[in-house]
Amino acid sequence: MPDAPIQTLSIVEVQRAVETELDRIAPVIDDLGRVFNDAGHELALVGGPVRDAMLGRRHNDLDFATSAHPDDTERLLQAWGDATWDMGRDFGTIGCRKGDWIVEVTTYRSEVYDASSRKPDVDFGDTLAGDLGRRDFTVNAMAVLVPGRVVEDPFGGVVDLAHRVLRTPGRPEDSFSDDPLRMMRAARFAAQLGFTVDPAVVAAMTAMADRIQIISAERVRDELVKLICAPHPRLGLTLLVETGLAERVLPELPALALERDEHHRHKDVYEHTLTVLEQAIDLESRLGGEPDLVSRFAALMHDVGKPRTRKFVEDGTVTFHHHDVVGAKITRKRMKALKFSNDETDAVSKLVELHLRFHGYGNGEWTDSAVRRYVRDAGDQLERLHVLTRADCTTRNQRKADRLRRTYDGLEERIALLREQEELDSIRPDLDGNQIMEILGIGSGREVGLAYQHLLELRMDVGPMSAEQAREALLAWWAGQTGEQAPAP
Repeated sequence: MPDAPIQTLSIVEVQRAVETELDRIAPVIDDLGRVFNDAGHELALVGGPVRDAMLGRRHNDLDFATSAHPDDTERLLQAWGDATWDMGRDFGTIGCRKGDWIVEVTTYRSEVYDASSRKPDVDFGDTLAGDLGRRDFTVNAMAVLVPGRVVEDPFGGVVDLAHRVLRTPGRPEDSFSDDPLRMMRAARFAAQLGFTVDPAVVAAMTAMADRIQIISAERVRDELVKLICAPHPRLGLTLLVETGLAERVLPELPALALERDEHHRHKDVYEHTLTVLEQAIDLESRLGGEPDLVSRFAALMHDVGKPRTRKFVEDGTVTFHHHDVVGAKITRKRMKALKFSNDETDAVSKLVELHLRFHGYGNGEWTDSAVRRYVRDAGDQLERLHVLTRADCTTRNQRKADRLRRTYDGLEERIALLREQEELDSIRPDLDGNQIMEILGIGSGREVGLAYQHLLELRMDVGPMSAEQAREALLAWWAGQTGEQAPAP
């Protein structure tokens, strides 16, 4: 299972961690701090780098806030760094690279939000404290003035970080009214950091969940992706469901909490889904070890077709026939609404549609033909399908779990064996289109496609054939199509 949430730290441990990290990044922060100070400006390390320094996490991308305006910042960075860019100039941000370090320096800001939009009118501020007060959470509202390394913590972020809790610098209602995306960020940080969320923040998220609808689909998607790829996605997803935010951004997830009926027996699909997600994460070493969005999102969506396909049977059981096919359509529709890429949408939808395929082969008596079709249908998602299928076993019956695992082990062994014997990953007929036209004496057209498909299915059933065997099979098929023998060569 994923790592347990991070345990509470003492203030001394937090201080020690930040001192260690500041020593590591001293060549950058001290040098750049002197550059700005010599020019008469304040410079402070802010936001995530400060938070993560206190957690003992390393960064080579550093964010700074400054009293200098963008023109002055750009001039100082051009003299100090190797390259600069100003794509964030409208928001007061100038970027710079120096060696392996990436820094972004933003002028102190004081923003005013329109209630119908998350895009602020950007005004430059005068003080570091004012800039910190507009940030999302107290653990992100800390700063270290450089080069003197004076910690500025006007909202108690150090204590909140030590206790692993997310609070807003001011009233959460005001913060979320200004920028509703911060509600999604609360869930994302819970998933990334293993933090709990202050009850007042949870209450505000619940009361203001409708405000998320003014946020663009792309921004919601980006936060959701970060949450799902975090170390503790269950924490963030649970928070989204409990506050009602999930109903606005991913309604298929809370819909899995099907109403239980004491007379009908079925698993808690919602809890099952979260467990499948965690078990898929445990298997990511098979995919390279890094967080894999496609695999994780497929695990999250694999049963979304169940609410629409649930049927009660007289013997007290419940069926969900064809929920794989229905779920794939639902998944595709949701991912398009969230503006996922076509490649991601196709991959996740394919996995949802195929997640029951393994169980369609009885007790594991796989023919070579069945193995070939399994590999062909999975295509480039075969390894992820292995992960999803294995993760989908959440039974508490250890004997049943062991049997399913052994059966799938057997399938993978069969796939490996056939791969040694034939080109299993690129199965194609033993004759190409040109050869088909030559043997049958016909030109290009619909008949060639039909012949090609027949030979492909035959290839699946019997495996590789010689050129002569393929020719005889093609002529026999053609005779059945035309009622007469094809011309001999």
